[in-house]
Amino acid sequence: MKKIKITELVIFVVATELIGVLSGIITGSSFALYSELIKPPFSPPSGVFPVVWAILYAVMGISAYLIYNSDAEDYKKRKALIVYVIQLLLNFSWSIVFFRLGSIGGAFAIAVILFILLIYMFYLFYGIRSIAAYMNIPYIIWTAFAVYLTLGTLILN
Repeated sequence: MKKIKITELVIFVVATELIGVLSGIITGSSFALYSELIKPPFSPPSGVFPVVWAILYAVMGISAYLIYNSDAEDYKKRKALIVYVIQLLLNFSWSIVFFRLGSIGGAFAIAVILFILLIYMFYLFYGIRSIAAYMNIPYIIWTAFAVYLTLGTLILN
């Protein structure tokens, strides 16, 4: 493992956090839709989501940095980081599709694809740096929960 470069680490974390912030900005006031929907059992209050996502985005950024900074072959790192960026873009689009566009079915499809992609990302990260993969377990679990919540919301509405 190479020496950790704090500036690069901060860039990874801030860039990842900004994706979440930008998604929230684009979604805008459309979050009001959530309070009007019938939600499935175990749906957390809406205030939980920004806190959980802020933590998850930070951990995701750190894990991606660990891959970037690893001693793995460049092609392996590039592949893993491309998958990371793709899943981040899917994650970015979920709230826009769900809240802004009001497409619960579209959001469900995105959540399922995202979950599958996260399992693949875990596999790629594990092959490079296992700790970077393990750091994403809470994100994978939260995304599985999001799949459940989205499907439940789709069925109930």
